[in-house]
Amino acid sequence: MTSDSLSAASPRYSGVAIALHWVLALALVSIFSVGLYMADLPFSPMRLKLYNWHKWAGVVILALSALRLLWRLTHRPPALPPKIVAAMPGWQVAAHHITHGLMYALFFAVPLIGWAYSSAAGFSIVLFGVLPLPDFVSADKALAALIKPWHGFSAFTLAALVLLHVAAALKHQWVDRDGLLDRMLPSRR
Repeated sequence: MTSDSLSAASPRYSGVAIALHWVLALALVSIFSVGLYMADLPFSPMRLKLYNWHKWAGVVILALSALRLLWRLTHRPPALPPKIVAAMPGWQVAAHHITHGLMYALFFAVPLIGWAYSSAAGFSIVLFGVLPLPDFVSADKALAALIKPWHGFSAFTLAALVLLHVAAALKHQWVDRDGLLDRMLPSRR
């Protein structure tokens, strides 16, 4: 099946859905990379600056995720094309749905857990250094110690799911050559 026959048989995602997908993808890769880098830095002004940036980015990702979910709930995404579903083993179709569901859940869980950790550690979030956000939980060092590993675990789980999602998309593009990826690429028209 060529890209042209796929697009004729199956509609593309909307421009808004495509934009939200790629902006969120770029934001997630960026915040994960910065999170890995800053975690091992010694205490310094740079580390404090990166931690603040990381928290701001987390809040922005939370807002983008809410916008993306709202868009998805009000604008049904195109179904997988029947020819592609027929060519996929049942476990791949199930993995597709489970992976997407878990990614959406983690789009919210990771920043909310990070916010809870920051609040419990006694470090309020001041968005862009101007807008103080309410603490998610009260300051409690013992609670912060319990929450901290969950932020890392959920972030690494999301990263693994994103890699699985990318691998599946590339498989469809280069192995199956079914044009499925074209539905989420910006239009070339």
